[in-house]
Amino acid sequence: MKKILITGITGQDGSFLAKKLIQQGHKVYGAVRRGSTPKYGRLLHLNILDEVTLLPIEVTEFSNVFRTLRDLKPDMIYNLAAQSFVQDSFVHPHLTSSVNYLGVLNFLESINLLGLKTSFYQASTSEMFGEVLSDPQDEFTPFNPMSPYAVSKCAAHQLVANYRKSYGINASSGILFNHESELRGREFVTRKITYQIAEMVNGRKKPIELGNLSSVRDWGYAPEYVDAMILIGDSKTPNDFVVATNSIFSVRDFLKISSEVAGFKPVFEGEGLEEKCIDALSGRIICEVNKKYFRPSDVVYLRGSYKKINKELGWTPKIKAEKLAEIMTVFDLEVGSGQVENFGI
Repeated sequence: MKKILITGITGQDGSFLAKKLIQQGHKVYGAVRRGSTPKYGRLLHLNILDEVTLLPIEVTEFSNVFRTLRDLKPDMIYNLAAQSFVQDSFVHPHLTSSVNYLGVLNFLESINLLGLKTSFYQASTSEMFGEVLSDPQDEFTPFNPMSPYAVSKCAAHQLVANYRKSYGINASSGILFNHESELRGREFVTRKITYQIAEMVNGRKKPIELGNLSSVRDWGYAPEYVDAMILIGDSKTPNDFVVATNSIFSVRDFLKISSEVAGFKPVFEGEGLEEKCIDALSGRIICEVNKKYFRPSDVVYLRGSYKKINKELGWTPKIKAEKLAEIMTVFDLEVGSGQVENFGI
């Protein structure tokens, strides 16, 4: 049995990861912010809240991180804590940098100074590729970040490689492309679509408001990506791996599939800020474009190659964006009809 610490345990990935590690027989500890009111909805939904030991940790405070690792001596750390909403990073760049970069530095430096044999997994992101310089993006594609979020994650990613090479720490990064699930936060575009589509089925009159419908992403299913995290964390040779599906799907495509699953017949009219999605059956407007959801600098295309992780660790994605949209929409329809408990996230 390993002692495993997960930061960001109350999030989508942290919750799925905790469940899988508990099923493997490990002792799981979860970091929650001091003085905050954690959102336990996902852990409750997965029926694992009572099986996780929660620890108050402020990742931006070095002394707090140092003392926690000194006392706990975990075998493995999965660092999933982040200010991960790209749009918010333009509003809160200092906070984003503190959590996403300094938090990683605090963990790595504590492991180094304490001389721990702790392995470290860093949740890196496809947003680091930004305005992409090759297609598909792989481990050799240069980073070209386009947001404070991406810059902070890029710096943390390079820091992990530096500590691995300089101090021999067993530290790896998973460069995860967009991965969603029924446990995704409603502020993210995929869950915003599926949750509000379900609300429209149940009487919502107001159209969904989205940004650039032409943005293209490589979307996968979060539980499968968590499997990839575990494979990376268990690897005897620390390294960096792209985790993706090597396929693309636009926001417009996702909206179309979700609408069809809910029983609408979506058609798109207009272009740019004037584009609308209309239900051909009823004539009601399903979605309108609102410029406030456009980022100051936007990433419009991402597609990752999973060749390396497939070859070295045997990981292959099975669920891609079309099926993902169906899974999430069905879940939110079941929440709306009372078949599934609404866990509030």
